[in-house]
Amino acid sequence: MDPIVFTINRPETTLAVTRGAARVFVAMGYAPLLEVRLPNGRRADIMGIGPRGQIAIVEVKSSVEDFRSDQKWSEYLDYCDAFSFAVSPEFPKELLPTDAGLIVADAFDGAVIREPALAGLSGPRRKSITLAFARLAAARLIQLPV
Repeated sequence: MDPIVFTINRPETTLAVTRGAARVFVAMGYAPLLEVRLPNGRRADIMGIGPRGQIAIVEVKSSVEDFRSDQKWSEYLDYCDAFSFAVSPEFPKELLPTDAGLIVADAFDGAVIREPALAGLSGPRRKSITLAFARLAAARLIQLPV
C-alpha cells in the first residue's frame, strides 16, 4: 500500500471505527466516553458503563501496523469487566487475540462478532473507576478541562 494513502486513511479509519463502536455500545445499553485516561496513565479509546454498572473498554485498531506496533492493550485489563477490540470490516480478524471481544464497525454502525471474556473488578476499584468516569462525563458535558 502506498505510504501516503496509508497516512491519510488511518485517522479516517480510526474515527469511523470509533464512531461505529460507540454506537454499538449505545445499542447495548452502555454509556460510552472516548479517550478516557486510566489510573495507570494509559488512555482507553472507548470506555463504557453498562446498565448494571459493568465497565467495558474498547481498543480501536485502524490497521495491522497499528495493532502490531501497539501492544499496550493488556494494561487496560485491570480496569474493566470486559475488553474488546474494534476494527474495520477489512481488518484481518485472525490477528487479534481470541480471548478479547471483537467489534467490527464503520462510521455508521457495527456488530459484536465475538463477546469478550468477563472478569470481575473488585468493589473498591469499580467504585473508583465509576466515580472517575462520572466526573469526566460531567466535566465534558459543561466543557471544563479535565
